[in-house]
Amino acid sequence: MPDESLLLGAAALPEPDRAWLAAVERLPVASVWQGGHVLPRQASGEAVTRLALLTAWTERVRVGTATLMLPLYHPVLAAKQLADLDAWSGGRLAVGVGVGGEFPHEFEALGIPVGERGARTDEAMTVLRALWSGEPVTHRGRFFDLDKAELHPVAPPGAGPSPGHPGGPPLLVSGRKEPAMRRAARLGDGWMPYLMSPEAYARSVRTIRDEAAAAGRDLAGFEWTVYMYCSVRSDGDRAREEVARFLGGAYGGKPDAMLRRIAPAGTPEEVAARIQEYVDAGARHVIISPAAHEDTLGIVRLAAEEVLPRLSVPSEKR
Repeated sequence: MPDESLLLGAAALPEPDRAWLAAVERLPVASVWQGGHVLPRQASGEAVTRLALLTAWTERVRVGTATLMLPLYHPVLAAKQLADLDAWSGGRLAVGVGVGGEFPHEFEALGIPVGERGARTDEAMTVLRALWSGEPVTHRGRFFDLDKAELHPVAPPGAGPSPGHPGGPPLLVSGRKEPAMRRAARLGDGWMPYLMSPEAYARSVRTIRDEAAAAGRDLAGFEWTVYMYCSVRSDGDRAREEVARFLGGAYGGKPDAMLRRIAPAGTPEEVAARIQEYVDAGARHVIISPAAHEDTLGIVRLAAEEVLPRLSVPSEKR
């Protein structure tokens, strides 16, 4: 049996699907995730809309955004949407937040300077937390001004007065660079990087711990998550070919050697050995994003049934 502190999540790709989610809920999978852009270059969903579907079509698993491009959203509107979804889910919500920027036209269309995305995200996270406190909020910031704004999440029928997270859902910071690590250390409830090798993950853990210590922050309860593209098949060659096709084009034709560092692929034994390196580096919640164009449920099933049982937390870190 895997150590109880190790969790497996799965990205619901390419779009949320009711039958797929029902099948995943029967597996030892702790969470399901979806992200999305406002103006994607190809037809795909938006993060909050997809999150609403995940909330409605699941009963047990945690549901989350991976990721919500927070600088594109006014934090008052986002706070209300997310608080309502958290209440409707019975407190199962987690919010992965990122700064985006890979599609500058989104920022241009919404009238948001792309160079402000980091500062806007920092302030928006502060506003979200304040609005989720349940108290009237007066805020005077660089980007947002509020005067005694008070948010009241919806209470679903029969759910009681406060079915969501006290203080709002956790905010998990996504990214790969040091500004994101500093944001996680000072403002986040967790760290959820992507396209990162185990060695880079270990360095990020050290950086976040150092930043938190410098800020006088206790990281008790902090969520050490990693989002990874992955393919696991009984035929390891098929899995590696899937990752090469799926990520090679999507991320600029990255060479195979780079893909092997950031996207585990192969048989269950091979993938478990690679993911164990992330666990050894500090990850405790591994989110698998199936790097394939067909049978993504098969990847998640093998990850849950044959990879997860092979993983364990190093004894010195328990």
